[in-house]
Amino acid sequence: MKPRENLVRLKQFQVNEKRRRMAQLDTMIAEFDRMAAELEAQIVSEETKAGITDLNHFAYPTFAKAARLRRDNLRTSQAELVEQRKSAEAELNEAEAELAKAEALENRTRPDAAPSRAMTG
Repeated sequence: MKPRENLVRLKQFQVNEKRRRMAQLDTMIAEFDRMAAELEAQIVSEETKAGITDLNHFAYPTFAKAARLRRDNLRTSQAELVEQRKSAEAELNEAEAELAKAEALENRTRPDAAPSRAMTG
């Protein structure tokens, strides 16, 4: 295998890794959103049972307080994941550009490669 073929394979591997990372972040963001929504429903249920929605009321349900704290922590973590996803998306775009350059370089050095790729792609 020629060094340029190795470069293309390396760049393709990097792009695939970035895509996997994006998918993983998307899954985690969705899961945190689902969990926060469940907690919100539990908070509303507890407040309805107790008839108290004022957090500062002395009889505000303890479970609702804990669920609020957990929900807020999940939302904070979710926001951090969204920021990580933005960075990962930029890294993916960069990796895809590098892959395109490597493929173009390989195709320029192998004149017989361009027609065969066009037929299979």
